[in-house]
Amino acid sequence: MYWEYVILADDTQISYANPNEDGTLPISIERPKDGGFDSARCLMPSYRWSEIHGFTGAEIEGYERFLRNNAPLIFEFAKQPESERMGTLHA
Repeated sequence: MYWEYVILADDTQISYANPNEDGTLPISIERPKDGGFDSARCLMPSYRWSEIHGFTGAEIEGYERFLRNNAPLIFEFAKQPESERMGTLHA
């Protein structure tokens, strides 16, 4: 399950999951397109990308900059008890 962090102006949604036991944090990025979604996964703090579908290399670089700039806040939100988290829970 992922928690919504932000929806960007182009409707791209960036969400985070619960932290893993090793301290890593899964990130999901999805952007609606005709008949589906562009999507990518990132594992922070190593910024290891996987499952990239529909995004260009330049777009992924931009999302990585965004994640690096927002990492302290995203990790802070992810460490909060689920009952206190901001954002919407989604599958």
